Amino acid sequence: MSKMIFVNLPVADLAKSTAFYKAVGAVLNPQFSDDTASCMVISETINVMLLTHAKWATFTKKPISDAHKASEVMLALSFDSRDAVNSTTDAAGKAGGVADCNPPKDYGFMFNRNFEDPDGHVWEAIWMDMSTPPSQ
Repeated sequence: MSKMIFVNLPVADLAKSTAFYKAVGAVLNPQFSDDTASCMVISETINVMLLTHAKWATFTKKPISDAHKASEVMLALSFDSRDAVNSTTDAAGKAGGVADCNPPKDYGFMFNRNFEDPDGHVWEAIWMDMSTPPSQ
């Protein structure tokens, strides 16, 4: 079996966050979702667990960081094309997130843009052309 990753994120408004992740291409898995959590499927091996603050508190005694005020994590996700990076980042901005929360970067062989979800969690959308890797 392939290894899977479940990225767990605390969210202030579960319905709003679920709608946001749907808008950027994730699919709700109802099998692992309820009124305290939404399991958003990114790919066969990547899932994002959106957890209410009350649910989050059952996993840790640490306080929830305010990702709007402090850098907590940057999650990088690869895409098949520059257009996919652009359309996903633009969709994030239209769905209640922040598009280009960090400046876009274009290295020729690699292109990325960043977006924040409604809770300030940062995603880095990346496209890489592996046929032309950077020169040494």
